[in-house]
Amino acid sequence: MAKELELGVEDVLKKLLAGELTVGQAKRKLAALNIKRIADLARLDTRRTHRVGIPEAILAEGKSPKASAEAAIAMARESGYALVTRVNEKHLRPLRAALPRGFEMDHNKMARTVVVKRRGHAFPKVGRIGVLAAGTADIPVAEEAAVAAGVMGCEVLKAYDVGIAGIHRLFEPLKRMTDEGVAAIVVVAGMEGALPSVVSSLVDVPVIGVPTSIGYGVGAEGIGALVTMLQSCSPKLAVVNIDNGFGGGIFAALVAKRSAGRDKLSG
Repeated sequence: MAKELELGVEDVLKKLLAGELTVGQAKRKLAALNIKRIADLARLDTRRTHRVGIPEAILAEGKSPKASAEAAIAMARESGYALVTRVNEKHLRPLRAALPRGFEMDHNKMARTVVVKRRGHAFPKVGRIGVLAAGTADIPVAEEAAVAAGVMGCEVLKAYDVGIAGIHRLFEPLKRMTDEGVAAIVVVAGMEGALPSVVSSLVDVPVIGVPTSIGYGVGAEGIGALVTMLQSCSPKLAVVNIDNGFGGGIFAALVAKRSAGRDKLSG
């Protein structure tokens, strides 16, 4: 596959030099070549960050431990790092066993994530976001959001157990996030999912609501929280799917990166 990619890149460059392709056309063709096939199991988009601004994550849930490990190692070799989500103990063993020399892995047990990376690999620092969790049961999803934003280079300010059952707990960390100039805030909540609407009504930055499947019967494993967030009267609240900490963190990080870019231009 590496040889095929090499030939493909050479062909695009020759056509560009010959005037048969514009720079934009060449860029699109090169982006299309950045799909690396791993046996018959996966096609890794190793240059997704450069093309669309977000990394490809490897969802371990539903995959065999061996397949997840192979995909993660291949991605890390190509891109310098790989983010693996929804990891359990069975996924960790083959990952550790296959880890190449010169690579390391950071396991966040609470978030159920692993970041495989070259030693010394640094994520470029750009932007700052906040992550709030309503209750302690919501922390795993909040941690997944924080890890996802972290691999995109965001500094993440976190505050947990600040839900509306004790609303007074919210104001100090929210003031700190505002004072420190976060560009967006991810708010993770289960039960009736009211916290994102409250936060959105208090701050002047975008808020991303992440409903969780935490709660009793009528909440229907997160449907109640999801509906509350979607029905919010606060107009600048965006909502991702139930338990989708990864999606919430990525969305917030994109907002932060764009905001940081505008700040540089205006400065």
